[in-house]
Amino acid sequence: MRTVCHFSCGAASAVATKLALAKYENVVIVNAFVAEEDADNRRFLADCERWFRQQVTVVRDTKYGASAREVWRRKRFIKNGAFGAACSQHLKREPIEDFCFPDDLHVMGFVVDEKNQDRIQRGRTVGWLMPCIDANLTHSDCRSIIERAGIVLPRRYAQGYGNANCVGCCKGGEKYWRKTRQDSPADFAEVAQIEADIGPSAYLFRDRKTGERWPLSRLGDGPIEQNIAAPECSFFCAQAEEEI
Repeated sequence: MRTVCHFSCGAASAVATKLALAKYENVVIVNAFVAEEDADNRRFLADCERWFRQQVTVVRDTKYGASAREVWRRKRFIKNGAFGAACSQHLKREPIEDFCFPDDLHVMGFVVDEKNQDRIQRGRTVGWLMPCIDANLTHSDCRSIIERAGIVLPRRYAQGYGNANCVGCCKGGEKYWRKTRQDSPADFAEVAQIEADIGPSAYLFRDRKTGERWPLSRLGDGPIEQNIAAPECSFFCAQAEEEI
């Protein structure tokens, strides 16, 4: 039986992996490459391999060229559906499922900040291991542990984003997309064009009152997402670092 750590190039999944390596035997680490992620994620992965003292297996979709936007174009669908975002399904879940065995244990980088979400509860029912939640660690704790280990966090964090997801993630809200328009205008324009090519069914936003969908091209000025506060380390950081 293997313990498979799902490493997403984010701070929480990195700390979850490090905790799993300290606790379990026969640990393997897997990452799904996505073309739209910031290139600095690959640098972070290499730094974490040295911290883990173990190589990360990188799996890659071939049907869509590992590109979220190619999934959107060919599926003519962008936003989350009943089974989540189509890009996550085809570029992350499916390649990792192909890598895994039926009796593998799975380590996920969820933290206490999100423990009440439905997906955490579903994960519990299928036996996912969530060492950051077990250690009472928050997102801020994980970022602090990474920095104290001497590893520079992925560039997306320094740019003010809350995670290291793709540049132009379909799960982002209006504040996120205003920031994307400001920081990455070419990526914003490409996604807006994909919306326009597909039509209203692909529009990312919906009017809460009328239910009408509306596109990125109509996104006005307003608040911009900011998540650049220096990470703080709680009491539980020291405990986690001792376990590591």
